[in-house]
Parts: sequence; structure tokens; C-alpha cells
Amino acid sequence: MKILAVESSAGPASCAVYEDGKVLASSYINVKLKHSQTLIPMIDAMLKNSGIGIDDIDMLAVAAGPGSFTGVRIGVAAIKGIAFARGIPCIGVSTLAAMAHMAGALHFDGIVCPAMDARCSQVYTAMFECSSNTLTRLTEDSALKIEELKNQIINTKKSVLFVGDGALLCYNAICPNCANVYIAPEQFRFQNAVGVAMQAASQPEKAVSADSLLPIYLRLPQAERELKRKTGAKA
Repeated sequence: MKILAVESSAGPASCAVYEDGKVLASSYINVKLKHSQTLIPMIDAMLKNSGIGIDDIDMLAVAAGPGSFTGVRIGVAAIKGIAFARGIPCIGVSTLAAMAHMAGALHFDGIVCPAMDARCSQVYTAMFECSSNTLTRLTEDSALKIEELKNQIINTKKSVLFVGDGALLCYNAICPNCANVYIAPEQFRFQNAVGVAMQAASQPEKAVSADSLLPIYLRLPQAERELKRKTGAKA
């Protein structure tokens, strides 16, 4: 089964085609351009350069959140548009689970802790146990204060590996001198569509039609939070 996956939940943008454990094609950009400018052209160029047609794709996948509200919406909208036009089933996967899959390339055994900077001293995070390149989810995706995450990490006796755009933030704040806490090398640290495809391949039964694909939000967008705060204050 060929899976076309996209990732635009944070700073980097990427896309990949994945089949039966093999990456057939991929493209990655981590510059200051907006995802709305780069994502669709990047997908088109990757497919053209690899000789893979959109009609060859069996399933579409996207990092549906958590992450940047704008970035997640752009990725979901891109996949919905392709799925609507071609009638291809699609799947939205956890951004955090997708990041955890990238740790498999490091042959790491222990606790993988993806972390995304959610601002306001919070991170989007979850924990996965990685053993012999097999991932097992230990906690659900959540938005935590860094101090809350610290309490979980310091009570863990196993090795812990931080990945994600919030990895350095967490590592420096939680336990930079702990012997069992590590941070992934930069080339394996950030969100990547290859991880999205790997997570999608592990749960193909969750594929839906384009009209059922939705973003995953762990908290309200900032504008809605501000509105709720102001209306609550007036009440």
C-alpha cells in the first residue's frame, strides 16, 4: 500500500511516499517560507521527480495535531483537497506518535518523549516505550506545563529520549545533567512526514473519507482563549 503523507504542524514542512516499510520518496523544507507557499508545490515536485502518479496512491496521511493551529489546518486542508478530488481514503495521525517513530532510526530502547513548544511554559507531549524498534504508547497526547512533565521524567528509571521542536526546551529545563535523559540529534529531532506515514501504516483501519478528516486540537486557539477569558471577565 502506497501512502502519501504530509507534515506541516510546526516549523518544518515535509512530504513522503511510503510503501511496505520503505520510503520511496521524500522532501523536507525548514526555512522561513509559509507552509501555504511550500506544501503543495513540494508534493507536486516530489511526485514528478519520483515518477509516482497520484493515481498510484492508496492512502493519504497527515499530521493532524497537536501543533501550530495554522500549520495543522494547512496540512489537513491539503490532504482533504487531494482526497476529495481523487476519492482516496485519508487518515489523520497524532503528530507526537509520528515523531516517536523517527526514534526507531536511532535504535533507541527506552522512553521516547516527543515534545512540541505550546508556548506559555507548556508543551504538547506524550510518552512511548521503544523496544527493538517497536513503539508502545504509554500516555495520551496532552498539553502539560513543563514542570508537570519534569515530575514524570525524574521518576522514570529508564532512559528517556526527547524529540520534537520542544525537545531542547524540555531537556534544558528538566534534566540536562541526568545520566538517563538524552536529546535526539538534530537530523532525527524534528517532525517529518516519514514518521506520519509510518504511523498511518500501523493503523490503516482508521482511514476515513475526506469529509470526515478533522484536525486534532488539545486546547483552543489563542484567539478563542482570549475571547473566552474576556467574556468570562465581563460575566
